[in-house]
Amino acid sequence: MKKVILSMALAVAAPFAWAQVTETTTTTTTAEGSGTITELRPGGTIVLKESAGPRQYRFGKRVVYVTRSGRELDKATVRTKITVGAPVRVHYMTEGGNMVVDRVILDQD
Repeated sequence: MKKVILSMALAVAAPFAWAQVTETTTTTTTAEGSGTITELRPGGTIVLKESAGPRQYRFGKRVVYVTRSGRELDKATVRTKITVGAPVRVHYMTEGGNMVVDRVILDQD
């Protein structure tokens, strides 16, 4: 009886003894970009004309729109002020190969 119980315990524990552990690390960095809006797809992407050329950013799940002095813009103001041709800065995080925007700063007060 002891041999049967011991055999069953070893059979259950054996897969765990040889199992491999895999660890995944994701690196997220934050930065800012600035330029003039050349394309805008709310909820999708924003393209800025920067000194090095055009650069595309993706909008994150939650994006805050503020003025240069830090005042948060309401939805109506965002629709009228954040348009093609507006100078802005974007705060973004690099996730994988994407630059994901979480803050758009209007270069006007």
